[in-house]
Amino acid sequence: MIRNYIKTAFRSLRKNKGFTAINILGLALGLATCLLIVLYVLDELSYDRYNAKSNRIYRVNEDLKLGENNVLYAVCMPPLAKTLKAEYPYVENAVRLKNAGTSHVKKGNFNISENKIAFADPSLFDVFTLPMINGNPASALIEPNSVVVTETTAKKYFNSINVVGKTLLFNDNTLCKVTGVIKDIPKQSHFNFDFFISMSSWPDSRSNEWLRSDYNTYVLLKNPADAKKLEASFPELLKKFSGAQMQAQLNMSIDAFEKSGSFFRMNLTPLTDIHLHSNRSGELGPNSTTQYVYIFSAIAIFILLIACVNFMNLSTARSASRAREVGVRKVLGSPRKYLIAQFLTESILVTFMATVIAFIAAVALLPLFNQLSGKEILINTQSLVWMVPCLLFIVVFIGALSGSYPAFYLSAFQPIDVLKGKLVAGFKGGWLRSFLVVFQFSISIFLIIGTLVVYNQLNYIQTKNLGYNRSQVLIVQNIFELNKQAKIFKQEVKEIPGVINATMTGFLPTSNWKSTAIYFKDASLDQKRSMFPQNWEIDEDYVSTLGMKMASGRSFSKDMQTDSTGIVINESAAKFLGFNNAVNKTLYKSLGGKQTLDNVKQYHVIGVVKDFNFSSLRENVGPVVMTLAENNGALSIRVNTSNLPALLSQIKDKWKGLSPNVQINYSFMDQEFDASYRTEQLTGKIAIVFTTLAIVIACLGLFGLAAYAAEQRTKEIGIRKVLGANVSAIVSMLSKDFMKLVFISILIASPLAWYLMTKWLQDFAYRINIQWWVLVLAGVAALFIAFITVSFQSIKAAIANPVDSLKNE
Repeated sequence: MIRNYIKTAFRSLRKNKGFTAINILGLALGLATCLLIVLYVLDELSYDRYNAKSNRIYRVNEDLKLGENNVLYAVCMPPLAKTLKAEYPYVENAVRLKNAGTSHVKKGNFNISENKIAFADPSLFDVFTLPMINGNPASALIEPNSVVVTETTAKKYFNSINVVGKTLLFNDNTLCKVTGVIKDIPKQSHFNFDFFISMSSWPDSRSNEWLRSDYNTYVLLKNPADAKKLEASFPELLKKFSGAQMQAQLNMSIDAFEKSGSFFRMNLTPLTDIHLHSNRSGELGPNSTTQYVYIFSAIAIFILLIACVNFMNLSTARSASRAREVGVRKVLGSPRKYLIAQFLTESILVTFMATVIAFIAAVALLPLFNQLSGKEILINTQSLVWMVPCLLFIVVFIGALSGSYPAFYLSAFQPIDVLKGKLVAGFKGGWLRSFLVVFQFSISIFLIIGTLVVYNQLNYIQTKNLGYNRSQVLIVQNIFELNKQAKIFKQEVKEIPGVINATMTGFLPTSNWKSTAIYFKDASLDQKRSMFPQNWEIDEDYVSTLGMKMASGRSFSKDMQTDSTGIVINESAAKFLGFNNAVNKTLYKSLGGKQTLDNVKQYHVIGVVKDFNFSSLRENVGPVVMTLAENNGALSIRVNTSNLPALLSQIKDKWKGLSPNVQINYSFMDQEFDASYRTEQLTGKIAIVFTTLAIVIACLGLFGLAAYAAEQRTKEIGIRKVLGANVSAIVSMLSKDFMKLVFISILIASPLAWYLMTKWLQDFAYRINIQWWVLVLAGVAALFIAFITVSFQSIKAAIANPVDSLKNE
């Protein structure tokens, strides 16, 4: 019997090839897109879950508020890890990581620049799951100047993984012994280092300072339920260990500090929440946000709904034309249960074919999707474990759902009514189909509006005046590798034709170099009259090279010896301090330790630079103080030349002449700026692609419904043409019912999209306003696309010869 159902189903599907093809293609597109998005979302949610003890690992954070300055840190004090393990029996272990920045590592006669280096405590391998291939994890990071490398790094430097006992030379003066080789850290990790150097190699690691924050600290709890208990104990812990140092430095207790409106607190973040829920100062790598997981999940659901609605819509529309078939089958003695089984078999068969095509398409498109999303997702045996059952469930669920209408509704017809033609079939009166068309086009219009808003916001970010000119600025990284010859390099570069100016500092608006300090407004050293700004070391060419503008006063000058005690502040700092005219005012910088006049340095303000964006446009510009000091983190070069390759060649030659064994690393400031908004850019691209697919899927369904409506009214069209109706009148007649439904969709989707996208934009301190024309454009686009889709079938029906449709009457 089942074989007979399948055989009959194939005949029916083959008889209606057009509808079958549209049904399968639309559902396959929706399922393939949904499958890709699900893989993306699961990849985002899987970060750090490779750790066997991930549910018991927490990172300790610091929140500091000083005056009106509020800073959230992902780093903590040097002695915290040791103290937590000693003071609390429910803390099983603790480990510190410290990003070592960039170093060059010697390979043969060349030095290779590496930036994935961290100092780590010996307990690293007890807390995190980092399988060691060679070496002893219990002792690998105990001795000073010992280093553990990843498998890929070992092969890179030694062409082998059996490298325990060999040495690596860092920065030409530090020789580290390789004591272990671990497997490469999975991509789904919030840190991804290639070198782990023993923490004992870092001279500051034994510091007992409790008012400093520079170590990423993780605790392994014996029970996850102890996390709340540990957080609750932090205030007393800070009083016990930080209180004396705060009293000595700020002349107040922690309680008095908090009563003044400031605070110094600690909290925990679960390891598996860091990637999507943490964006603090001192993160070990760039994180994402749950916002985009929600957005992509919603898009996946929307597209799957549109595809399923299409499938159901076409199934119900087509089923009405099979009423006569039902009548004949019943007259010949077919029981109702057999008719139900027949219709469900056809529906499940179509769903199965669409699912197979969707899976093949997803596998084929995965490399392109990875390139678009910046991921490295793979479909492997582990993926198939959950994917195959899910796809089989979809086949049964969607197939049964979409086939339920013809199965249960048509099978209940009385054969005498059907054969006498008392049942009216057609597009009109199909309230369910009308509802489904409105539903899917509401989703499509919502996605169009959302995509336009995201695109306009990204365009605004790209074109906004940031307070500095990022175009045509070449950044040569890690100038410190030239040691004392860094200044010579800068002077030689400035003499190259096409170079306008150059400034040497690692503190750039697009860099991750950050430093803070406490500045007091007056000699009272009252922390209520203090600020906690960014504290940047720059040279005299900084402002002019980056194209910044002075609001008042001047920038640094090499001809002014008094500039060694001068500072340049931005407008936000001046406003924060309440200065109408900040030039010539005196500020007092804390040097650490007890806050007395003997332990601060006086600076006089020589100029106020106009505000410039140095962090995400999601945040308002904060206060910045710039001092004149040597900093050889990078050399930024403003160029003006039509022959950039020749200029780059000359700069490389200058570098090679001073340091032939060290690679030069460079980038462009506009590229670094774009990289900081990579997540938003990828989101915009993916949204455009998926919105286009949603519209295509919706139009496939509309195309099928239009074809069916035209087919049902073939004789009516023939009679109208015989009576003198022209093509435009017939096209209008066939199209207006669909256009009404799309118009209703616009009225539903537009206010909802405006509300939700306005909420999304509120995450940006600098954002666009959603203009009325965005809603109008989305509505007009939807109407136009729907009209083109429907009119294709309408025109085809309108120009047909009426003789063909009437000759059987």
